[in-house]
Amino acid sequence: MNTETTKCLIIGSGPAGYTAAIYASRANLSPILYEGLQPGGQLTTTSEVENFPGYPDGVMGSQLMEDIRSQATRFGADLRTGYITEIDLSNRPFKAVDDNGGTIMADTVIIATGASAKYLGLPDETTYAGMGVSACATCDGFFYRGKTVAVVGGGDTACEEAYYLSGLAKQVYLIVRKPQLRASKVMQRRVIEKENITILYNTNTLGLFGQGFVEGAHLVEHVGTDKERKFDITIDGFFLAIGHKPNTELFVGQLDLDEQGYIVLPGNNQQTSVAGVFAAGDVADPKYQQAVCAAGSGCKAALDADVFLMEQE
Repeated sequence: MNTETTKCLIIGSGPAGYTAAIYASRANLSPILYEGLQPGGQLTTTSEVENFPGYPDGVMGSQLMEDIRSQATRFGADLRTGYITEIDLSNRPFKAVDDNGGTIMADTVIIATGASAKYLGLPDETTYAGMGVSACATCDGFFYRGKTVAVVGGGDTACEEAYYLSGLAKQVYLIVRKPQLRASKVMQRRVIEKENITILYNTNTLGLFGQGFVEGAHLVEHVGTDKERKFDITIDGFFLAIGHKPNTELFVGQLDLDEQGYIVLPGNNQQTSVAGVFAAGDVADPKYQQAVCAAGSGCKAALDADVFLMEQE
């Protein structure tokens, strides 16, 4: 395979990666961007996005990402299907290898690999994967029209998915391990007031059951300090919405990560612990994890990379 060189390699797409590509292209860095296993990132699995500036009537997540991608392409970014399998950040230029065996030598790297949905860790989640278990309501909700489903989680994501599913399913159970929801007040009100959403507080999932497909869930409710009530619910689908894990496996031992695995940004910019390597989006944001924040950090990462290269010259 041939070895290519670039001033800026962007790993990952989504609002952070594509926005970084827009700004890096306009700075004449001729960026190469690898879109990863999920081109467009998590927003491509979201239905309507109501809080991204410039779309007063809302926009479908997939359309939003296509718009930003098209803008990056317009400015000349080299967007590639595929992903980076290896990278060495010990020396500049940084050496990366893609899934086709190609080698890229990059003067700067912008990491925008995002985060992935977490699972409970139950064996049944694997047993029923694709057979009733899902981590994306907007991807798979269509298959449960008129049926009964459960969503696990108590934050904004869980409430959003439960509310979305309530427009398709006959009945939605929201399984919350704590005595209250952690979602924003707006989302809390939506799910509480929705007639076909039943919230099960202080409840954990013990397992799933069914012949081939999910037919129900074994649950346990914590009553008081030392009592439990075990019971089953009949469901056709089981959706996970309990948070995300940053996609940083490629950078373990090369960059400073926090205890959750998020990339640490030690300064007031997008610079990581390695000079010339920058991070943007959810992969370095355990707090906000919003599309507009990711896009903003992608802009900053590209500007930081441009300044870094000028200082090197």
